[in-house]
Amino acid sequence: MAAELTLRQVVKRYGAQQVIHGVDLDIGRGEFVVFVGPSGCGKSTLLRMIAGLEQISAGELRMDGQRMNETPAAKRGIAMVFQSYALYPHMTVYDNMAFGLQTAGEPKAVIDQRVRAAAALLKIEDYLTRKPKALSGGQRQRVAIGRAIVRQPRLFLFDEPLSNLDAELRVQMRVELSKLHADLGTTMIYVTHDQVEAMTMADRIVVLREGRVEQAGPPLALYNRPVNRFVAGFIGSPKMNFLEVCVAARSGESVTLAVSGGLELTLPLPLPLRAPQGAPGDRLVLGIRPEHLVLADGGAPMQVTLTEQLGGNTVLYGTIGAEVPMVVQVVGQSPVRRGDLVRVALPPERCHLFDPAGDCLTTGAHP
Repeated sequence: MAAELTLRQVVKRYGAQQVIHGVDLDIGRGEFVVFVGPSGCGKSTLLRMIAGLEQISAGELRMDGQRMNETPAAKRGIAMVFQSYALYPHMTVYDNMAFGLQTAGEPKAVIDQRVRAAAALLKIEDYLTRKPKALSGGQRQRVAIGRAIVRQPRLFLFDEPLSNLDAELRVQMRVELSKLHADLGTTMIYVTHDQVEAMTMADRIVVLREGRVEQAGPPLALYNRPVNRFVAGFIGSPKMNFLEVCVAARSGESVTLAVSGGLELTLPLPLPLRAPQGAPGDRLVLGIRPEHLVLADGGAPMQVTLTEQLGGNTVLYGTIGAEVPMVVQVVGQSPVRRGDLVRVALPPERCHLFDPAGDCLTTGAHP
């Protein structure tokens, strides 16, 4: 049965150093939740606290309403898959997958049925008699996942399980893990620093920074409505462009911005800017994603310094105004080359405004 998880004001300290700062989080039964953030933000530490491998310094962790702070890891009904696979090199694939059940004293018939069912699900039936050294990285990762599946846990935890795989295999394994979640219906928490993995796999993403939750929500909600500049810059690839702007004028329903390079942009405001931000003369930051920029007459002139032809789309790197960096992504194969001058339009409905502290002032303006 899938677990429901609740974290309330969860804190982790190592001596005088606090690394997790009062995390509140609710994870629903059967959800696939991804913890994402830069290295050192506390993703793996939080996962290990849920698993029972790290003690909780303060706050409370509940599974299905039951407090778990003092419950040993082995009794939490959790299975964890590590980055390093952690397979026993002297054992066959079958024995690696069966070992936990054997230790728990399960009958041989039950062990055999579960191991073979998991192997069939992961398409590794032909490798059951091999040892890990005879397997590829992707096959080893399937064995590690199979070892978790046979335990029939209430909760799966994945700690950067694909980081040791090559790019093509990572894409394949992302698809397979998503299918696995759909087949099993078990609650899964997945840690990664790769926001593409987070966007493509998660029901809900939790963005962490320095031990705090910056924002949690469905992938497209974070993409379209980031609450601050950090989330806006972390979610999306290529990363969002940020331009320093000055408020030139403001009415009740719009604000006119002076952008570097002589460009003025009028931005509609479905929701008012928070006072005192947004008054004429105020300096803000405008954010817009590369894929939302448009090459069009009348836009800001951009000197192209590099092009990346990716087949299905083209990424243009350049500068506008006084050497302000800008990245534009256009659909298809563009004839633009290094040294060309193009004009870039900023659709107002796709722009985000941030105050000097990084908070988003126009979150409600986007789909």
